[in-house]
Amino acid sequence: MLPDLDRFVVPDEAPPFSDQTLVDVRAGRATVLGDERGVAVVRDGELELVVAREARGRGLGTALVEQALALGGGAAAPRLAWAHGDHPAARALAARSGWTAVRTLLQLRAPIASDAPDPAVPDGYSLAAFRAGDPADEADWLALNAAAFAHHPEQGRMTLDDLHAREADAWFDGDDLLLLRDAAGRLAGSCWLKVEDGIGEFYAVAVRPDLQGQRLGGVLMRAGTARLTGRGLTAAALYVEGDNEPALALYRRAGFAQHAIDVQYAAPSAA
Repeated sequence: MLPDLDRFVVPDEAPPFSDQTLVDVRAGRATVLGDERGVAVVRDGELELVVAREARGRGLGTALVEQALALGGGAAAPRLAWAHGDHPAARALAARSGWTAVRTLLQLRAPIASDAPDPAVPDGYSLAAFRAGDPADEADWLALNAAAFAHHPEQGRMTLDDLHAREADAWFDGDDLLLLRDAAGRLAGSCWLKVEDGIGEFYAVAVRPDLQGQRLGGVLMRAGTARLTGRGLTAAALYVEGDNEPALALYRRAGFAQHAIDVQYAAPSAA
C-alpha cells in the first residue's frame, strides 16, 4: 500500500510534491519509496522527497536519496531533483549528495484588488468557461497548451489523461478555466486558475504562438483577476522561471512579489 502523501503536507511549508507527481503516483506511473517517516517519488528521471517533521535529522533523507539512485530495471534512477520551498535541510542534503542547483522556479504573490478589472477583450474575441468533459474544448485546450509551452519541460507535455486527472481533483472548476477565442472560433488563449486554501493561483496562462506579442496575455490576466475578485481569497499567486527577467518585470509591475522558491538540482552525473 502506498503511503498517504497528504500526511506530509505541513501548513507553513511548500507542498512536497507537484500536482503532476501526485497524478502519476495515482496512475501507477511513478516509483514510490519509503514509509510513514519519509517518502521519495521518482518519475521521468526526477526525484521529489519529504521527511516527516518529527523524523528529521536522523539521516532518512540521505537514505532515500541513496535508494532512489540505486534503482534499476524498469525504474530509472533520477537525474534531477526538486526541492520545493528551498528548505535549508534540502540544500544541505543536496550538498552532501553532490547535487548541483540548475534551475529555480519562483512563486510570486499579490493582493487581490477589491474591484474587478475590465478584461478589455479586443473586438472579434470572446471569453467563455471551459466545459469539462467536452471533447472539443479538451482537444482545443491541449493543442493550445502544447504549442504555447512547447519548450517548457513539464507543462507542455500534458496529456488528455493528465487533463482528466486535473478535472477530477477537488479544486478543479471549469468556470476557473477561461477560454479566449478569436472571431473564427479558434482558441487564442486561456487562463487557468487554481483556487485552493484561500489562494487564487494563475495555474497556467497560455497564448497561441502566432498571437503572442499582441497583449492578449494581459487580457487573460485581467480576466483571471476579475474571476478571483470578491471570493474572499487571501492573495493571487503564480509561478515563473527564476531567469525569466521580462516576465518577472511584468509581474512586479502588476504588484506581484516573491513569496517562495523551488530549486531543481542535478545529480553529479547529469550536471
